[in-house]
Amino acid sequence: MARTQGSHSDITGPRIREAAIRLFARHGYAAVSMRQIAKDVGVQAGALYNYTPDKQSLLYRLMRDHMRELLTAYDALGQGGDAQDALRRFVGFHIRFHLERPDEVFIAYMELRNLTPDNFAEIEDLRRKYENELEGILHQGQQSGLFSIADTKIATLAVIAMLNGVMTWYRSGGRLSLDEVEQAYWDMVRRSVTA
Repeated sequence: MARTQGSHSDITGPRIREAAIRLFARHGYAAVSMRQIAKDVGVQAGALYNYTPDKQSLLYRLMRDHMRELLTAYDALGQGGDAQDALRRFVGFHIRFHLERPDEVFIAYMELRNLTPDNFAEIEDLRRKYENELEGILHQGQQSGLFSIADTKIATLAVIAMLNGVMTWYRSGGRLSLDEVEQAYWDMVRRSVTA
């Protein structure tokens, strides 16, 4: 098949990724065809297979790249202070990182069910690594007496679920600034883990 004039791999690959993210987030993975992605990018459907063997591989790579980017960005934050300082950093990081990537976040959480078992296991492993960062903070705070938590695993999942909720309602230019939202969520998280 002929390649669309002006199409180059260094341009087309990222455009395929962007189109897949947008379409999967808007319509759901199951409802989007490779043909729709190709049309959105402006290439023939057969050309997509130069970049990905199939739609499942494309979904998997989108999720894997998102989780790797999340872990790398969190690692770059650095450490310091006590468990409360670390938890405060985690809350701010989680909110801001995810608000910049609403479509990727939606796909990472809502499309897990569409992964093959092997792909699911790998993405779950990456998610667990991120969750373990928070659980480690909560455990440290529990051990030092800063936090009063009966079960750090349940607390970890509850905090992440609470923080993810911001993505469903926050809009820039709304009633609250991002700084105010972050402070409100920090206050709620802090109160939920302290005695």
